[in-house]
Amino acid sequence: MQDLYKWSLDRIRKDTFMATWLEDRKEEWTPLLSSKIRLLLDGSSFIFFCDDDRSWFEDYFLRNINKNDNERPILPFFSLKSLFPNFDSINSKEGIALLVDMLSLSFLNGYVLFYVGRGNTELARIAKSSDDSYMWLIDEKCENGFYLDSNDENLDIKLIQLFKLFDSSISAALFDEVVI
Repeated sequence: MQDLYKWSLDRIRKDTFMATWLEDRKEEWTPLLSSKIRLLLDGSSFIFFCDDDRSWFEDYFLRNINKNDNERPILPFFSLKSLFPNFDSINSKEGIALLVDMLSLSFLNGYVLFYVGRGNTELARIAKSSDDSYMWLIDEKCENGFYLDSNDENLDIKLIQLFKLFDSSISAALFDEVVI
């Protein structure tokens, strides 16, 4: 069994494009990833959502996270849009509090708000309302967030690479290939 840090570094180095950008940021990526995988292994569900510009990625992520060829159990990843179709109408602290109450009642083992998108949106405010959130933030740095740059011409490719690394890290943790 290998440490997640070393395992991630090996995975990053196998993809030459990923190695050029993510290897330099492994210190940011790995501890955040490890803490979120620990929550998943402890029974938390993940509520996934993206800003409008990344709606394609939300579809990609949710279609691929529980693909049958993973040979692993189905994992509790849910679309916020599916759970609460009117979430776009949340624009106040009271609305966010009501949403959090609904999620707390629905997910008794806990949940993680997993947001991908710009940091200055109402959706980001929802994600930032929880200490356990996991965010891949565009153009903003914050706690529990992995920073991405909107001016990066390879942003979409990087999102897919991050998904693949995230997905394979979960498998490695589930099959005792890594220590979290």
